[in-house]
This record gives sequence, structure tokens and C-alpha cells, in this order.
Amino acid sequence: MALDTETLNLLLDAVRRFVHERLIPAEDELATSGQVPPAIVNEMRELGLFGLSISPDFGGLGLTMEEEVRVVFELGQTSPAFRSLAGTNIGIGSQAIVLAGTDEQRNRYLPKLASGELIGSFALTEPDAGSDAMALRLSAERDGDSYVLNGTKRYITNAPIAGLFSVMARTAPERRANSISCFLVEAGTPGLIIGKPDKKMGQAGALTSDVVFDNCRVPASALLGGEEGNGFKTSMRVLDKGRLHISALCVGIADRLLSDAVKYAMDRKQFGQPIAEFQLIQAMIADSQAELYAARCMVLDAARMRDRGENTTMQAACCKLFSTEMVGRVADRAVQIHGGAGYMSEYAVERFYRDVRLFRIFEGTSQIQQLVIARETIKAHS
Repeated sequence: MALDTETLNLLLDAVRRFVHERLIPAEDELATSGQVPPAIVNEMRELGLFGLSISPDFGGLGLTMEEEVRVVFELGQTSPAFRSLAGTNIGIGSQAIVLAGTDEQRNRYLPKLASGELIGSFALTEPDAGSDAMALRLSAERDGDSYVLNGTKRYITNAPIAGLFSVMARTAPERRANSISCFLVEAGTPGLIIGKPDKKMGQAGALTSDVVFDNCRVPASALLGGEEGNGFKTSMRVLDKGRLHISALCVGIADRLLSDAVKYAMDRKQFGQPIAEFQLIQAMIADSQAELYAARCMVLDAARMRDRGENTTMQAACCKLFSTEMVGRVADRAVQIHGGAGYMSEYAVERFYRDVRLFRIFEGTSQIQQLVIARETIKAHS
């Protein structure tokens, strides 16, 4: 159920203040330490940021898709690692349980995910399975009242700090959707081994690592929904939502980048005048503003379609493709407007330039989005 206008505005104002008063000032500390300060994690919990999409019945805020993307527009104004910490709880880590979990699984995990007591982690990608998700090899073999998991997951977000892993595993050898199941595996389970945090190009503080399952035995009750073969199908059902969420994040980041670039252009003087008065600088500002506006409109339109119960597979892919490519172009222009200063780590645009490169890769590469858009377009015209 949608919030009333006053309540939504109060929430957006609270998130906006939190971003500008607490998160932006902590960006340098985050970049240096590589972790979100514990005090800020607690404040994120108090604001309800881990439970944006989880029903109030389980302690969440139960936002609509449009409300969620509006919140994410605000969260995008700062380092993406802050949002990443709560991202799995908001997205597939909770929504898979909402859609396909048993009552016991919902009652056990959703309140803890909504409060941030548990940090979720979604384990799909493997060394030889990325865009081709059905190529995954991690196996789950039934053994009495248990399943035994063996295999390796790669680049798994939040793995070093997660309390609950949603693990996609093969329960049948055939290459088909119903050969893949999802298991809810708690941290500390014997045979669950977390690798060293990855060293990445950007997004310091958004922790990723390998996750190894070495004869990791879990009870049959860990099988999502108590049913084999629904893992891949469930993940596809919530994929549109995740793509809209990431698209909204890119809109927020582009807004921050454009703001920083304009402020710098107004302060920086060359040839006796602010560089903002030069037409070639204005052209970069104008192109960035136009693309930002287009992306924002796309995301809001697709979110409203989803809230009306319409199929948004094509629209979500369009948003993901356009918004992630857009924020890369805006970041590039922001660095260019800053000139030599934009290459220096003391300016946020240098960090964002590296951070945003990931968005064209995860949650489905730009090339995968193109295939989805083409497929859905052809289908619609058949």
C-alpha cells in the first residue's frame, strides 16, 4: 500500500538530511577504511533503510516501486557503498523469500532483514557462470533430511559481512530453469567458507568476495519454498525490480555528479572568467542535464507501470541500459569539467568515475539488456 503524500515527503526529507549531513561527510572515511562506519550502519537501521521493500507485517516500510526509487534517488547522492550495504535486503535477498518462501522462512528471516539485524547476500555468479546463469555448477545433492552443497561463487556482494546467503544451486543436471534451486544458508554453517575481500577498481566499502561451499550441509528446510527447481524462476521474477532499483541509483549519482561539476565550473576561473561561462563547458552541462532528466522520467514511468501490475521486463531493461550508460557519460564529463583536478582523489568526481563503471556490468550487462529489449520488442510485434 502506498504511503500518503505527507508521510512519503517526511521519509524523503529524512533520507535527504541523512545523506547530506551524515553520509556525504563520511565518504572520505569510507574510501580510506573500506567499510561503512558502525555508527552509520546503526543509523541506517533506525531509518528503516534495510526494509524499504519488506511488508510492515514483518517490520519493513512496504514501499511501492515508485516510492522505493524516489528514496534511492536520494541515496544515490553519495557513495554507492552505503546503498550497497542494504541493497540485498531490499532486493532479491528479501523478495525471493517474499515471493517463494514458506511461512516459516518468512517469519524467521524477513523481520531480521527488515531491521538490518541480518545482512543479506545473493550468491549466483560463479567463475564460469555470469551472464549465462544457467551454466552454474554449484551442486546441491539431497542426503536424507539434508542437502550437501559443493562449489564456488564469485564476486558476491556483502559476503564478508553477510548473515544470510541466498544461494543458487543445481539440483538436477539438465540445462533448464527448473534444474536450479535456491537455498537460504546462514553464516557460520560448517563448510561455508568466505574468501578474502576483492580488490576492485572502485566502490570501496561495497565488499565482495568468493564464497566456497565444501560439503556444506544444510537442512531440507533451507530450500526456498520447500520446493526444488524454483530458484532460477524466482530470481527472474524479481529481476525487473532490481534493475529499476539500480537505474534509480544511477539517476541519483548522476544528479550528484552534475551538481559537483556545475559548482566547480562556477568557481573555477580561466581567462578572467568562470569556466561555466564557456559554451563548450555549457554543452557538457546541458547534455548531462538532458540525459539525467530522460533517465529519471524513464525510471518513474517504469516504476508506476510495475505498481499497476503491468509487465515491465522490457521497460526495466531499457532503464538499466540507458541509466547505467548515462551515468558513465555524466561521470566522464564531470571529470573533464574539473580538468586536472578531476583526476585527483581529493575530488569526489574521481572516485565516482571509478564507482559507476560497475553499473554497466552487474545486475545484467548492457549487452544482456540489449538482448532482453530486442527479444521483448520482437515478441510485442509478432
